[in-house]
Amino acid sequence: MGMNVGMEQSDEDIPMSDINTTPLVDVMLVLLIIFLITVPVVLETVPVQLPEVQYEPNETKPTNVNLSVKGGPGGTCEVYWDVTPVSSEELLDRAVTRLEEAIDAAGGVDNITDETMPEAHIRGDVDTPYKCIGGAIFTMQRAGFARVGFISEPPPGTAVRRL
Repeated sequence: MGMNVGMEQSDEDIPMSDINTTPLVDVMLVLLIIFLITVPVVLETVPVQLPEVQYEPNETKPTNVNLSVKGGPGGTCEVYWDVTPVSSEELLDRAVTRLEEAIDAAGGVDNITDETMPEAHIRGDVDTPYKCIGGAIFTMQRAGFARVGFISEPPPGTAVRRL
């Protein structure tokens, strides 16, 4: 290490304006070595396979049932078949009727396929209690619908990609 005490030819003491950077460099090198040693220890990873989530637009078939569910006043549930409000009993009756019509149109239970089987699509409000949506799912499954799905909106700014 060297040290500069000023010019030798001058009798006056002139203050130095230079900063001694050697201690600063020493501290920075020690910190760099510490980080190089500790970072690999901290970054332990666990191998996990996550599902690939992609928004896939549905092709709406005319036989599909579109339900809208929202919470009503006093903790009640409001269910709408398209835009018509229905009670739980009416929902079950309409769902059974729709399923029977689809089976008759296909020529019987043996001829119905995944393509001809109607689906139930449920759109739930953000503030809807789970009991309302769960009740609609249960009623549609009780009527015989094998495929019950949810209609959602992708977050703004995300691209929709077909598989």
